[in-house]
Amino acid sequence: MIDCFDGKVISWSIGTRPDAGLVNTMLDAAVETVARNSKRPVVHSDRGAHYRWPRWLSHIADAKLIRSMSRKGCSLDNAACEGFFGRLKTELFYPRNWQSTSIEQFIQALDSYIRWYNEKRIKISLGALSPVEYRKSLGLAA
Repeated sequence: MIDCFDGKVISWSIGTRPDAGLVNTMLDAAVETVARNSKRPVVHSDRGAHYRWPRWLSHIADAKLIRSMSRKGCSLDNAACEGFFGRLKTELFYPRNWQSTSIEQFIQALDSYIRWYNEKRIKISLGALSPVEYRKSLGLAA
């Protein structure tokens, strides 16, 4: 889940298949992250089945989050995530040969990339700071 404020990945889950458990784990982590904040963010998603299942919908409602889903064929609501996935593939996936990599090694590399992206990778739009550094500069993070 991407925060549109600064592009920080605020929660993620990594697995070998796209199922309800994977997206629910990610949502649980996101809810924990925003629970410290009195404001309730808008959750933008694509029209994937995972984001229309009853468990997802009830969890969104229980957390008092606002749900936003574009109409079919219009991915504007999910643009921040799509942009992140494009950068991830360009910076992590495409430059390497993954043939001899185990699933566990890939998951570790992906997790490390996301942490690096949040903590070290600079963004010109944030004044050449990473999302974490930007939040610290604004007094929003310790």
